[in-house]
Amino acid sequence: MAKPLVLCSNDDGIDSPHLLALADLIAAFAEVVVVAPERQRSAASHAITLHKPLRLTERAPGRYSLSGTPVDCVYVGVIKLCGGRKPDVVVSGVNDGYNLGSDVFYSGTVAAAVEGALRGAAGIALSMNPRATDPAHAIAFGASVVRAAIAEPVPGTVLNVNMPGVTTDAYEWTTLGRRYYEDDVAERLDPRGRPYYWVGGGPTGHAEIAGTDCVAIHRGHNSITPMHLDLNDRPRITTPPWALEGFRVIVSPT
Repeated sequence: MAKPLVLCSNDDGIDSPHLLALADLIAAFAEVVVVAPERQRSAASHAITLHKPLRLTERAPGRYSLSGTPVDCVYVGVIKLCGGRKPDVVVSGVNDGYNLGSDVFYSGTVAAAVEGALRGAAGIALSMNPRATDPAHAIAFGASVVRAAIAEPVPGTVLNVNMPGVTTDAYEWTTLGRRYYEDDVAERLDPRGRPYYWVGGGPTGHAEIAGTDCVAIHRGHNSITPMHLDLNDRPRITTPPWALEGFRVIVSPT
């Protein structure tokens, strides 16, 4: 019987040691194909390349770099590099930095896992404290999540996993929290005197909402946040909140 198939990617690039360490652990219980960006592509979100060619380089057997985004990597991996098989799990990471709360809308790490879910696999995004004191322990935890997901995969869903990178066996099932940032647009001048802008600031804290990923990480626990891809506000559809003057609303059956 063939081993389960796991497609690994990330947004930190093919040379990330966390990616290769994770792939090596997963290879103990699954067939692994790695397709990752050739360079750092953090905060790429769900961008896909449509208007220029992509270059694929085989770095080692079953290990590829691609001149595209994390989503490009999963797209090409699933369609071209998995030998006609659908991956049981698409895992992204381990990211060097958390993806908590609303980070999931910007993260290339999470986007790669979401693309896997859109293509019928179970998606798993793994992220870790950038100042981890025990990264090997965190990567082992991530691999154990992948192994559990293979045993009972839920296609079309995503697990967003964050790890404090300390020596702990504690984990929580959580919801997405609310992380605060020092939003900033810094205006500077280039050597020719022309203005340019540097967007974004560092995290400044989080909302103390019980049961969230932010609070679990603050406690030093690993966090697993299950997510689905249905963004519909169904109650608002079945009971529209307002009427437009001069127009007739049609409420479709659900």
